Amino acid sequence: MFDFDATLPLMAVQFLLLAALLNVVFYKPLTKAIDERDDYIRNNDLGARDRLAKAELLTKQYEEQLAEARRQSQALIANAQADAQKIGAQKIAEAQQEAQSKREQAAKEIEQQKQEAMQSLEQQVDALSRQILEKILGAQLVNR
Repeated sequence: MFDFDATLPLMAVQFLLLAALLNVVFYKPLTKAIDERDDYIRNNDLGARDRLAKAELLTKQYEEQLAEARRQSQALIANAQADAQKIGAQKIAEAQQEAQSKREQAAKEIEQQKQEAMQSLEQQVDALSRQILEKILGAQLVNR
């Protein structure tokens, strides 16, 4: 069936030469290209992961800064509202005091005018009483 003549070793040598030639010409450059591509992908993947981690860290920092800025602005708003309420309450109190003082002043003026009117009425009553007495009793009896 099989003849073991000189062609078998020649075929084996041709096969080994072809394998060595393919290894040098085709497989080594292909393996090198595949390894380089693998390294490139691995480096890009690591770089992307680093950039993603940095981006997430920056995002977290920015969110914390934003939250702090919101807290500060809310505190400022609350302080401004409290100040406005204090000023409003102070103005209301001042207005109430002014109104009270004006009421008291008006009451004093009314009381003073009332006293003046009473004195004037007393004088008029005295004068009218004298006139009535003079008419009834006569002028000479009243003056004594």
